[in-house]
Amino acid sequence: MKLTALGVWGGYPTRDAGTTSYLLQSEEGFNLLLDAGSRAVTELEHELSPNDLDAIILSHYHEDHIADLGALRQYRQLQTVKPEILPIYGHQENEYEFSKLSLENVSEGIAYDVENGTSIGPFDIQFLKTVHPVICYAMRIVERATGQVLVYTGDTGYFAGLVDFSKDADILLADVYFFKDKAKMPNHLSSVEAGEIAAQANVKKLILTHLPQVGDLQVLREEAQEVAGNIPVDLAQPHMKWTV
Repeated sequence: MKLTALGVWGGYPTRDAGTTSYLLQSEEGFNLLLDAGSRAVTELEHELSPNDLDAIILSHYHEDHIADLGALRQYRQLQTVKPEILPIYGHQENEYEFSKLSLENVSEGIAYDVENGTSIGPFDIQFLKTVHPVICYAMRIVERATGQVLVYTGDTGYFAGLVDFSKDADILLADVYFFKDKAKMPNHLSSVEAGEIAAQANVKKLILTHLPQVGDLQVLREEAQEVAGNIPVDLAQPHMKWTV
């Protein structure tokens, strides 16, 4: 599988980059969008046509994770040759937000199964409810053909369940909005907490995303690296790519 960063900031776009959105591509060429933050459409165009998306999956309904859903659907709706209806997977514990995922002849909202998991194309996905002000789910995504594993934390404060959920993942894509001086803050992970999860879960690579707008991001990475030990730690940047 291949992972490409489209948007990397938490909260709001800045410095010519958008908020959380990632393109996950399988060995077979299936294109899955993980969240659709601001600028997702513009950044996606640098990688492939938005018409070539096969599905979208959303961790939760905060605006910095869904801001470009409307633009993406309008992009597809206005094409001369209409693409197929786009499946958008989300949780249905917020009925109002879930209902907005469906748009006639453009997209279909599909509830993922948080208890038993959901298969999307070549991927099998398990879910873990996170610690966040609104309902949010982390995802453990397994590519069936290769057995490769990506764990995406969504937005979350620290809790022990993230370690087992991330066990032996090839990539841990972690929400890191705080430096170590704000460890144990609610709602988002700190650099050292992400590093600790990576080390305890024995992941192969840690990627920091949902980045803070204030502070030296190289310091953020170094703080995580110090705790992660020999596990490589990357600071996400738009259009960085990782092949598992």
